[in-house]
Amino acid sequence: MPPYAGPSTAARSGDVAGTLKLLAYLALSVTLILLDHRGGWLNQARRQAAVLVQPLWLVAGLPGRLMQTISEDAGTISSLTEENRRLRNELLVSRARMARLASVASDNARLRGLLAAAQQGALDAQLAPVLDIDLEPTRQRLVLDAGSSDGVRVGQSVIDAGGLIGQIIDTTPMHATVLLLTDPSHAVPVALARNGVRLVAYGTGRTDRLQLSNVPLSTDIKVGDVLVTSGLGGRFAAGFPIGTVTALRPDESRAFLVGDVRPAAQLDRGRDVLILRTAPARPVIGPTAPLANAGAVRIDGLQVEAPPAPAAASAPAPASAAGQGAGPTPASPAAQTPPGAGPPAATAAPPASPASPATAPPGPPSTPPATGERR
Repeated sequence: MPPYAGPSTAARSGDVAGTLKLLAYLALSVTLILLDHRGGWLNQARRQAAVLVQPLWLVAGLPGRLMQTISEDAGTISSLTEENRRLRNELLVSRARMARLASVASDNARLRGLLAAAQQGALDAQLAPVLDIDLEPTRQRLVLDAGSSDGVRVGQSVIDAGGLIGQIIDTTPMHATVLLLTDPSHAVPVALARNGVRLVAYGTGRTDRLQLSNVPLSTDIKVGDVLVTSGLGGRFAAGFPIGTVTALRPDESRAFLVGDVRPAAQLDRGRDVLILRTAPARPVIGPTAPLANAGAVRIDGLQVEAPPAPAAASAPAPASAAGQGAGPTPASPAAQTPPGAGPPAATAAPPASPASPATAPPGPPSTPPATGERR
């Protein structure tokens, strides 16, 4: 084996060249660092290089920015969806509250109307909620949440702020049944508020109409007349509004009129009604004539004035119609029996009724007697 002679000349020359290059680079780096530190001219070169490589930075960062934008948009959409759902729920709740407030305001106005009707008429009434309603054409009923345990009795009148609704026909300890005016089996005596003409209004099975039947052609009635209860029969107190005449037409025989009446009460709405405990004072229905200032006579709840007695008579006078008691009354100079006439009456006649007034003795003309309600 030949002995080791060391590295070759070519290898040594290559190592020397590499070392020289490294030293040259180090010297150049040190020189550039010193020049930049002292002159600062490399800053401009760096800025220009940054401008040149800016598009490359944008392109390199585009995927990251795109992913970030997608993530932010997804979060924004989710947040908006959640907020939209929350706002919708709040809107529904607000609308429900507004509807409830509107209903409460309507109930408040209705109750105020009932209270005003009771106060203006000085009525002894009881407020009762409506529990159920039956408005079939052949059956018109209300069920009230008040019964015999609350003092409700059969026959009591039921009203609202507009007028008469009906009457109690059945009671239980907890509830009461009301027969409406519009029931086909119901009829109510009425009178025209304008002149006191008495009629009868019948139910038609419709909550918006009553009917007047067999009205004589000579009756003083016209469209627009207001009907009120007349008080006949003693079931309903007089003076409660029933409705307004909306149409008049002849019946099939052409001998009578048939009238349509729009009820004054709100029969198909409202949550509360008034039950009358006692009947109010009877009002005067129709026009009243001027009365003489003689004496007051009370007839059927009406106070009318009796005509003054004549001062003298030229012919035999019958027994006085205004006397009281059962014994004979002393003869006055105006009522002396002339010779040849029969003996004077021993007993005074009963007071004259509005339907058949006593005949006044002949004498000077005087104010005719005023009559009460026509029966």
